[in-house]
Amino acid sequence: MAILYIETNFLMSIATGHDPDANNLLVSVPTSVSIAIPSICCIESLSALEDEIKRRNRFLGEMEKQISQLKRDKTSPSAQSLVFHLEQSLNENEALINDINARLFAALDLLATKIEMIPLTAGILQASLNSIFIEEDPTDNLILHCILNHAHLHPNEVKVFLSNNTKEFGLPKVRDALREVGITKYFSRTEDFLGWVQSQS
Repeated sequence: MAILYIETNFLMSIATGHDPDANNLLVSVPTSVSIAIPSICCIESLSALEDEIKRRNRFLGEMEKQISQLKRDKTSPSAQSLVFHLEQSLNENEALINDINARLFAALDLLATKIEMIPLTAGILQASLNSIFIEEDPTDNLILHCILNHAHLHPNEVKVFLSNNTKEFGLPKVRDALREVGITKYFSRTEDFLGWVQSQS
């Protein structure tokens, strides 16, 4: 049995449709794998969803301004055509927000039933304050410490990590810290992880 560690970007890649394999993995977890995620990633994913909705709403506001301006042109067929397409875009933008929202909540629902949540403890919090591997992002540093602590408690298991956030989790000192607790494999794509699982059977 291998332990697969995932983090917030895994959830957001499902919500945004960037990694269809990630959703497939959650729906049908291989019997040879148990998945663990720091519980704080659920909170961070909801915060990321709020940010995504704000971005979409800013885009919506800009399109509405453009439509208002274009409607003042009473003679140009191009202006009328653009109004039509922008109004269609308003509907598609709203549909996309609904899609992102629905996919994230479906992923969280699967997490609740299929995946081990790594709790945040006072000890893990203290360790993250005393030992900073990811200086640019304190939240990711805390997530990393949750994973390191859990991996340390499972010394005899095969352990791997999946994150497309290579900017933070791909740092050499982060990779070294993961190796020290026995997380020897790092995957940035779900497809690569699934290929590795297949090669182990």
